[in-house]
Amino acid sequence: MRFVEFLRARQWSTVFGYLLFVALMVAGYYYNITFVQLGLIDLGVRLVGMTETAVSAWMAGLALCTLVVAVATGVTMDRRGWSTDLRTKFRLLFGVVVVQFVLTLVAPSIRSVPGFGAWVVAASVGLGVGFPVSFSLAIDLIPVADRGHVAAAITAIAYFAANAYPLSWSVDVFSRLLVAAMLPGLLVLGVLASGRVAAVEAVVSELADQHRAFGTGRFCRPTPVRLRSFAFAVPLVLMFGVFFVDSLGFLRIIDTPALLLSSWQSPALSTRLLIAAAHVVGAAMAGVLYVNFDLERVFLWTFALFALTHVLYTSDLRLASTFPTLATAGPSPLNPMFYAVAVSFYTTLNFALWPDLSTAASVGTHSAVGIGVAGWLATFLSTALSLYFAAADLTLLSHLNVVQALSLLLLFGLAVGVYARRVLGLVREGAAA
Repeated sequence: MRFVEFLRARQWSTVFGYLLFVALMVAGYYYNITFVQLGLIDLGVRLVGMTETAVSAWMAGLALCTLVVAVATGVTMDRRGWSTDLRTKFRLLFGVVVVQFVLTLVAPSIRSVPGFGAWVVAASVGLGVGFPVSFSLAIDLIPVADRGHVAAAITAIAYFAANAYPLSWSVDVFSRLLVAAMLPGLLVLGVLASGRVAAVEAVVSELADQHRAFGTGRFCRPTPVRLRSFAFAVPLVLMFGVFFVDSLGFLRIIDTPALLLSSWQSPALSTRLLIAAAHVVGAAMAGVLYVNFDLERVFLWTFALFALTHVLYTSDLRLASTFPTLATAGPSPLNPMFYAVAVSFYTTLNFALWPDLSTAASVGTHSAVGIGVAGWLATFLSTALSLYFAAADLTLLSHLNVVQALSLLLLFGLAVGVYARRVLGLVREGAAA
C-alpha cells in the first residue's frame, strides 16, 4: 500500500486524508445501514402507527427522490468544477451532516404521517447531496492503487461495528447513539469548511492539489470511461443485480424471527462476533481480489457467494420441512456467516468501483448514477417485489428460492458472457493474424 510509503515519508497531510476519508465513509455507511434502513421502519410502524406496506411505499419515495437529487447534484458538481474543489465539497458535506444531525435528533418525536413524510423528503435531499460529494472525495484523498484496500477497511469497520455492538433495532436507540457520534464529526467538518484555522488550511491546501495525481481512476486508463459507454453500463447493471439480490433476500430474512434472532439479533455475543468477523474476512478478501484481478473475476466471486449463501438457506429449510426433528437445534450459524462474506464483497466493490470508473471531471455524475441506480433504485424495486410476495402469501422457502434462482442466473449469465467475450477475442486475433 502507498499508505505505508506516505507514513515512512512523514507526509502527514496525505495520511490525514486517508483517515478522514475512511472515517467519513464509515460514519455515512453505518448511518445508512442502521438509522435509514432499520430505524425508519421502526419509526413508521411503531411510533407513527403505519402499516409496513405504507412505510415501504414511503421508503420507495425516499429512494426515488434520493436518486433524482443525487444525479442533479453530481451533474452540477462536474459542470461547475466542484468535483475538483475540495473546500466546496467540505462545505457541502458539512451542510449535509447538519441536516442529518437535526433529522436524527427529531426523528423519535415524530408521531404523524405528514411529519413522517416531511422527514423522508428532507432526508432524501441530504442523502442525495451526500452521496456524490462523499464518493468524489476519493479523487482528492486516496491514490488509485490503494482504493481497494481502503474500501475493504471501510466495509470491515462499518459492518463490524454494526454487528458486534449490541443495539436494539429501534429509532430511539439509533438516534441517541448517532447524535452522540455525529457531534465530533460536525466539529471536524465545521473546522475544515470554515477556512479560518491556519494550520488546517495548510493541510487542506496540500490535499486540494492531490486530485491531479489521484483523479484518473483505474479503469479510465488510457481512455476515460464515458457515462453512456459499455464500460460503464456493464458494471452498473451487475451492481444493480447484486444490490437487488441482497435486498430481496435480506428483507425476508429480517422478517423471519427464527432466522433473525439466531444471527444478527442473537442474544449471544459469540454469534454476533462470528458474523462481524466474517464481515472483516470478506472485506479483506474482496480488497485483495479487487486490487489484483479484473472486475469480471470479482463479480463472479460475488455472485458465487450469494448463490452459495441462498443454496445453504434453502437447503436448511427443505431439510427442516422433510425432517422436522433435525431442525430443533435452530438454523445453521454458517448461513449468516456466508451471507456476511458475500455482503462485504460487494460493499467493498461498491466503495472502490465508482471513483475508479471516473476522472476528476466526471466523478460527481458517475458516482451519483452508480449509487443512485445500482443502490437506491435496486433497493426500491426489490422492496416492491418483496411486498408483492408478502401480499401473495409466498412462503419463506418460495421467496428464498426466487432469490437463489436470481443469484444463480446472474452467476451463470456473467460466466457465459465472460467466456463468449474471450472466445470472440481469440477469433478476432486469429482473423487478424
